[in-house]
Parts: sequence; C-alpha cells; structure tokens
Amino acid sequence: MKIKLVALSVFAFSCVFNAEAQKLKKFGSSVEKKVGPKTIKVPYTDVISYLGYASAGNEDEIVDGKKFYYIYLWVPAVAPELGVRMLSPVAKTKVKDAITSEEYTENASSSDYFDTYITLERSTIFTKEGVTEEAAKSATWTTLASNDDNSEMPKQPSGSSYNSLLRYKSEVGSPTKALTAGLYRIGFTTYKTGEVKGTFLAEVAAPIKLPGVVMAKTIEDLKKEL
Repeated sequence: MKIKLVALSVFAFSCVFNAEAQKLKKFGSSVEKKVGPKTIKVPYTDVISYLGYASAGNEDEIVDGKKFYYIYLWVPAVAPELGVRMLSPVAKTKVKDAITSEEYTENASSSDYFDTYITLERSTIFTKEGVTEEAAKSATWTTLASNDDNSEMPKQPSGSSYNSLLRYKSEVGSPTKALTAGLYRIGFTTYKTGEVKGTFLAEVAAPIKLPGVVMAKTIEDLKKEL
C-alpha cells in the first residue's frame, strides 16, 4: 500500500509539474514598472501568434552547418521595439487567435520538441510590391538579435530552460538597425547540430498597435495576406 501511495504521489507531482511547465505568461516588453513590491515587464500591446510543426528535412536553408527554418513577417510601420519568443513543444498551451498551419493541425498531439534557437532578421525589402520569392532570396538579411535559452520561458519536458525569447529596440540613427516598415523573418533552428523536429509556438510582439502586420511560413502565403 505504501509503495502504491508513493507512486501515486510521484505521478500527481509529475502532472502538476507538467501543467505548470505549459503555462505561458503574458509577453512582457523591455519596459518595467513597480507593482507593489514587485517589478514587472509591461505587456506588449500587439502580439501575433503562429502554431507550427518543424519536420526533419524541410529546412529552408543551411547556415553554418545548422538547419534553419524561417517565418516571414511584414511590418507596416515604424516600431520602437519588437519581441520574439518560441516555445516547443506546444502541448496543452492555450493560445488565442493564433495562425495555425496545416502541419501543426496534423501533428498537434506529437510529443516531439527541440532546443529552440531564434533570430530576428531584417531585409532590404521595404515595399509590399517588392515582396517576391526571388527578391527574398537575393535580399541582404541583417540579423538584429538572437537568443538560445531564456529563463522567462516555460521549461521543456526535460526540465531544461531551452525555450527562447528576445527583445530588440530600434536604433533610429542606423539605416540597417532601425525597425522601419519592411520585410522581416524569424529564423529558428536547434542549438545543437542535428534535426529540428516538433511542435512550436512562435510569437512576435510590439509595444504599440501595428495594424496590418502579416506573418506566414512562406513568401507565397505572405503575399496572399498583403
């Protein structure tokens, strides 16, 4: 009986741990304020979410030996800051009004996940008319920020803080580092060399409303929404 009770307790603790691990807090900006004895990050005003599934062999590009996948983003106006975060696996995480890919729908119950590594990249394409697959391939892409592990994010099933989050403030005086209207992309891979496989939630956020932001896995899908 004691053995059964111990096993039951361990199981219950495991369930609680897993439930807690899937809670995703509001996406906070770099701006902080005091609320009583605590200092909190002021939540972003505008958040766009994308649910996807990365499968082995479907990478978009090999960069320094790593298999990179991209999600494209059209930003219609100047932004003071952009935040990007990625969670894998999605599991039972609840997300409102997310863009949901067919790949995610087909693999939503998958337990696969990966050690996320993300980048925010800006292109030299600044008009909607300039957004084409050929232009995206030939454009110059500048990496504005990157992140591997972030303790603000929920832990993965392994117990490690391997999910990612970055915040990038616009550098107004720099032609290449300012957050102007244009085509951006979120790059993601795994920190370790190997296959990227599993469900993921990618979110991009801003501290001001940006009507007309579009997010899609491919340039073709992006153009349909512009």
